[in-house]
Amino acid sequence: MPPILSQSAQADRIAPAATPPELLRNFCIIAHIDHGKSTLADRMLQLTGVVEERQMRAQYLDRMDIERERGITIKSQAVRMPWGVVDETTGEVVPYALNMIDTPGHVDFTYEVSRSLAACEGAVLLVDAAQGIEAQTLANLYLAMENDLAIIPVLNKIDLPAAQPEKYAEELANLIGGDPEDCLKVSGKTGEGVPALLDRIVAEVPQPVGDPDAPARAMIFDSVYDTYRGVVTYVRVVDGHLSPRERILMHSTRATHELLEIGVSSPEPRPTAGLGVGEVGYLITGVKDVRQSRVGDTVTNAAKPASEALPGYADPKPMVFSGLYPIDGSDYPDLREALDKLKLNDAALTYEPETSVALGFGFRCGFLGLLHLEIVRERLEREFNLDLISTAPNVVYDVTMEDGKEVVVTNPSEFPEGKIASVREPLVKATLLAPSEYVGTIMELCQSRRGSLKGMDYLSEDRVELRYTLPLAEIIFDFFDQLKSRTRGYATLDYELAGDAEANLVKVDILLQGETVDAFSAIVHRDKAYAYGVSMTEKLKELIPRQQFEVPIQAAVGSRIIARETVRALRKDVLAKCYGGDISRKRKLLEKQKEGKKRMKNIGRVEVPQEAFVAALSSDAGGGKETAKK
Repeated sequence: MPPILSQSAQADRIAPAATPPELLRNFCIIAHIDHGKSTLADRMLQLTGVVEERQMRAQYLDRMDIERERGITIKSQAVRMPWGVVDETTGEVVPYALNMIDTPGHVDFTYEVSRSLAACEGAVLLVDAAQGIEAQTLANLYLAMENDLAIIPVLNKIDLPAAQPEKYAEELANLIGGDPEDCLKVSGKTGEGVPALLDRIVAEVPQPVGDPDAPARAMIFDSVYDTYRGVVTYVRVVDGHLSPRERILMHSTRATHELLEIGVSSPEPRPTAGLGVGEVGYLITGVKDVRQSRVGDTVTNAAKPASEALPGYADPKPMVFSGLYPIDGSDYPDLREALDKLKLNDAALTYEPETSVALGFGFRCGFLGLLHLEIVRERLEREFNLDLISTAPNVVYDVTMEDGKEVVVTNPSEFPEGKIASVREPLVKATLLAPSEYVGTIMELCQSRRGSLKGMDYLSEDRVELRYTLPLAEIIFDFFDQLKSRTRGYATLDYELAGDAEANLVKVDILLQGETVDAFSAIVHRDKAYAYGVSMTEKLKELIPRQQFEVPIQAAVGSRIIARETVRALRKDVLAKCYGGDISRKRKLLEKQKEGKKRMKNIGRVEVPQEAFVAALSSDAGGGKETAKK
């Protein structure tokens, strides 16, 4: 093994701007959530000397408070590191530049991972030596294989007492093809084996390929909004060279800008004299309009533009829809501006304006999953100081009427009235990994959620992989929580969209005083309509304050009432002034009160406080809380 250089020696060898491609290595770290990606990245930053000891902190590349609190990576982070390797023939130290991208591990952020893979030539496949291969490990591995990346298998956390590196090295070797000895054993906590991993990256990850004399072409793989500097765009240069102060052209929008600053993240922004073939860095143009920098777009030189754009990324398809409404209606313009800025940080977010009778003006937003919904809402509240209500999440349905008309439904209020021929709902292919003793309980859970078994394989004697087709609507609420509780936390889940299928679905409306409240409506399977109606009416009975008159809360499918609860009327004691006397006098007062209540019921409106909406809807959407641990 070559000698490990001191931190100061490594720092002195940071490759200059426009490093030759043969000295560049672009790689990312992919793994299941909580397998130690960010910790391993911390050790690499320390070992290569780009972060001083006094500045070092755990999860250095996780910049957001939410990431640090939850212990999950939400945003990919690119960082450039120097690494010197001794040439065996000459004995000289060759200064390589390693561009590393730390990726999220959660299924909801697969789009972030796919963009990172497109900017790399190699991937470090990280597996926890105490837990072994999990569902998202497989999903990310297949993504890397589709991109033809060089894959380096690594077992992390070998310092744990529960670690079984030999057992899982064999499992990993069987999965990717190779020998168990090829799996590197490292500890992100202690730093053991990390220098050998960096040497392996230099040796096995191919150098970037591109034409340095061709017109400049760079692909945007990420962008962020800086309050003071405007849009900061992260690019991977494929051909040519980009230099400061030249004019650049965005291929899709045809907008031109002057490059005010160009540089690399090391890991803090470091301006350079330009970026060459294969390099990963950032561009600052001073543009404030967030729509000018689209992820997947090609950046080229305005004076000598490239004729062909680089192949972009497939647009992410939102899987879960939810309405976001400001509690204070005057915050609506602020919410629109906040979503515009967040869209730049999160290309997978989609939104469009929407109006609700009960909640006022808001936006219908599309998300990749329930955790994605929760993170976006929390970021809007924290970073932009907004108070929001989110409606219960739902998926997209295709409704065909008897007259042949087709309607796309993203919101229960859009569900058409009249004679419906068929309703189609999205399906997902789910991969579940668990100890073999839990096969029965997992099958029972999947069957109760209308799932069909597609296959079952034993990865080893005590670990099994189950493949199911499930309706997406059945897994976005509490499926993952149920899976974890039934398997004592051992099962893991990954899913991808797998077309759609016809289903027997109905719309359940919630009526207050005979009026439909659109915010509480839901589209559910006919077999579960009664259960939803009963639970929602019971919940609202507790949340809606008592009025001066009796308030009926009803659940209805079409014109048929399937459940009812009643909020009893507040009643004034009109007999308090009667000290004895004839019973007819008391009866007369009670009859008079009864008539008044009846008249009030006819003309009265039920005031539903915002707290009731928040409580009723958030408890419905609460299935995402624990999803962060997936």
